[in-house]
Amino acid sequence: MPVPLAEAHEPGFDYAAGDGVDFEPYPAFLTADETAEWLRAWTGNPEFDGGEFRVFGQDGTGGIAAFWLVRPGEPVERQPVVFLGSEGETAVVAQDLPAYLWLLADGFGPLEARMYPRHEYVPRADAHRARIAQRWAPQARQSAANVITAARAEFPGFEELIDSMCR
Repeated sequence: MPVPLAEAHEPGFDYAAGDGVDFEPYPAFLTADETAEWLRAWTGNPEFDGGEFRVFGQDGTGGIAAFWLVRPGEPVERQPVVFLGSEGETAVVAQDLPAYLWLLADGFGPLEARMYPRHEYVPRADAHRARIAQRWAPQARQSAANVITAARAEFPGFEELIDSMCR
């Protein structure tokens, strides 16, 4: 797990306490077998191994957040962050780890980013996570709206790609 990601996920998220982010980060990436099992069940495709995903957390309904290893030769920190929801929702939510850190700092988790702008979600900026983003990615500073818009613009075919893997 990249150190900036682990730091940004500490001390966790408390949706019930009012921070508004429905996200349960994992202490480590799911194993390849766990990822394949989840994605095969989610897509109904027994041949889908999910090797291009590194899953690092879930929302309360079981939707997952992951790095999508789509940039050949780049480290995981330079890969886009995606959300695959329990009800079939999909989205690229950040272009890379630095953008994801600023998404969290602006009060969005992966689920909330997927729902933006249609969802009536009022984010609460997170000063703790803003300090982490500033320390690890000062050059990438941007609003959550810009993070989400840039990610969707760079990867407009993600939903269709995932749909094509479903049976």
